[in-house]
Amino acid sequence: MIVIIDYDTGNIRSIQAALSAVGLPSQLSDDPELIEQADGLILPGVGAYPAAMQKLVDKKLCPVIKRAAADGKPILGICLGMQLLLEGSLEHQMTDGLGLIPGICRPLPEHRDFPVPHMGWNQLTVRTEHPLTKRIAGQWTYFVHSFYADCPADMVLATADYAVAVPAIIARDNIFGIQFHPEKSAGTGLNILQNFKEAIYS
Repeated sequence: MIVIIDYDTGNIRSIQAALSAVGLPSQLSDDPELIEQADGLILPGVGAYPAAMQKLVDKKLCPVIKRAAADGKPILGICLGMQLLLEGSLEHQMTDGLGLIPGICRPLPEHRDFPVPHMGWNQLTVRTEHPLTKRIAGQWTYFVHSFYADCPADMVLATADYAVAVPAIIARDNIFGIQFHPEKSAGTGLNILQNFKEAIYS
């Protein structure tokens, strides 16, 4: 069973539908005991970084997530959920994150040809072969974001070009993050979730 971490943010229904489509049962919960029993975790997220981190703090979920990470449980952050896995973000103010992957979220640079927020389909370039990048090279996925993950190159599995090389998929050991929305990315998004499923149960 996959637990989608419940902290009052994210496209939960569409994520659950996408997980169901790849045969991955899920449950929405903020119960530490259930989170600890899960085979894998998904950290969703939409909105502002400081508010999202405050909700995790208020629900006392940060130590629960960090324990799960230390125990080797696969964790997948989606969109803002991916950014929360980093050390922090410069959105509005410097806000500490979960610190599970080195790096800081920075604003997308202003560019007349690349309006912010970045909304729409963009092509993926696979930088590092990894179980999570199977069947996705050159495919298109759907992004909605104004900040990007500035993290070490050896943790960037795939990028999308949007004024800068935006890290689209990042990973460190059992911790994975995807900047785009797999639940809005048609077959490619389902492939990503299938790869996550295989990473859990292989």
